[in-house]
Amino acid sequence: MTPSSASSKKHLLLYEPRTEGHHLGWLRFIADDLLSADFQLSIAADLRPGAREHVGQNLAGLPGEVKLLSAYDENGRRHLDGKARSVAHCLKASGAQNVFLCALDEIASHCWRGATFGLRPPAELRGRMGGIYHRPRFLAAPKWSPDRALKIPGFQRLLREGWWRQILFVDEFLAAEMRTANPSSPIYFLPDACPAGYDGDAVAAKTKLEISSDRKVFLFYGTGARRKGLHVAVEAMLQLSTDSPAFLLCAGQQNPVGQTAADLAQLVRQNRARLLDRYVTLAEEKMCFAAGDAVLLPYLNHFGTSGVLSRAMSAGKPVIVSDEQLLGRLTREHRLGLVFPSGKVSALAQSLRQMTQLSAADINQFAAAARNYAQTYSRAAFRVALLRSLAVI
Repeated sequence: MTPSSASSKKHLLLYEPRTEGHHLGWLRFIADDLLSADFQLSIAADLRPGAREHVGQNLAGLPGEVKLLSAYDENGRRHLDGKARSVAHCLKASGAQNVFLCALDEIASHCWRGATFGLRPPAELRGRMGGIYHRPRFLAAPKWSPDRALKIPGFQRLLREGWWRQILFVDEFLAAEMRTANPSSPIYFLPDACPAGYDGDAVAAKTKLEISSDRKVFLFYGTGARRKGLHVAVEAMLQLSTDSPAFLLCAGQQNPVGQTAADLAQLVRQNRARLLDRYVTLAEEKMCFAAGDAVLLPYLNHFGTSGVLSRAMSAGKPVIVSDEQLLGRLTREHRLGLVFPSGKVSALAQSLRQMTQLSAADINQFAAAARNYAQTYSRAAFRVALLRSLAVI
């Protein structure tokens, strides 16, 4: 890339200081799509030892030149306040025209609360920042709550004053509601894309994972935060008889502790579970979804969607989901699987039993629903929505 060609491009900074969960996957989606639209990109990411390797792996082979800069200072902390001032610092260091936050949640609450009391983000960010808002809990709160009272006035003030180039919601229902309430604001819906390549050979995947092909594999994938409900899944498995075909595959950095760790170890000893308690590569991730007969999302107090759901749909697998907010609504309306009352171990155990007894016709219906969902929430749809919000198409 020559200096003259670089200067003719729109230069955008992607700000993504986190590496766990969905963060790096979404960063790669966004970078791929923007480079394909001929943006010049800089990325502020976690380049500290340990994290830098994961960032590099996920960004390997990008079709263009990308400037990487650290979202952290020499002491291993985010620059300045770690919020909006940190974003402004990285924007200045990058030399980019604008900044896009892959997870606006990183600074949103701080911005809303400050603006409610008359404080604004750094002036150099005005009209130059935007991003994806994954979990705007306060917007779905009751008409009056402490959280809503602290944030709504600031949220509306910053919208009126033109601080945001775009705000993208992954909740289609909330996005429509916000557009109606704020028709002149740059609010968009962004599909939580179903990535390709997850519909591998189930028998081959089970063989590689040393799981018998006659087992019904329930995949629990992701990080071990208690709100993800691993303890609920483990307790539900223990309620099943030992001769049940149900088999629990846990993948990702779970770090189980206490009773959950002891119960999971018991399931492993009984050959009823397998634990991959570590960072899982992309190839291993795809293998786990291919091996699963169903995917568990027993989340607690969860707001927003989930990359686990989108990967399950890409793999054509039914889900068992806590009946909470958006995840429950998507599962019911698109008929993606079973829902159960959040946190109810016995209800989840019954759903596990039900899933092991599905007929071929039932499985085909869930697979067809997954395919339909994956087409609607496709990478192509993600790209169109992202670029439209950036006024590219």
